[in-house]
Amino acid sequence: MPESTVEEIVKKYVEMNVAHPFMEGNGRTARIWLDLILKKNLSKCVDWSKIDKTEYLEAMKLSVVDYSTILSLIEKALTDKIDDREIFMKGIDYSYYYEEES
Repeated sequence: MPESTVEEIVKKYVEMNVAHPFMEGNGRTARIWLDLILKKNLSKCVDWSKIDKTEYLEAMKLSVVDYSTILSLIEKALTDKIDDREIFMKGIDYSYYYEEES
């Protein structure tokens, strides 16, 4: 799958989620993988602290039939601070937070 635009990359992310839909672990891995693809191809990454947990989880559930909501959430949270340690560490923290039971 192509990786030259945010939309193409998010479509790939959604397809990976469909292929590996397990809550524990794969979600964190897929989010890190998404950030690496964005960083490599677009010099961007996601500031996960800007994406609400409930909105994210609902968007991911919906993404198997309509990826537009997750695309919108990710686009709004993109940053060019790809070498910022705080953004990276927050991303890991939020990955665990997204997978915690509410």
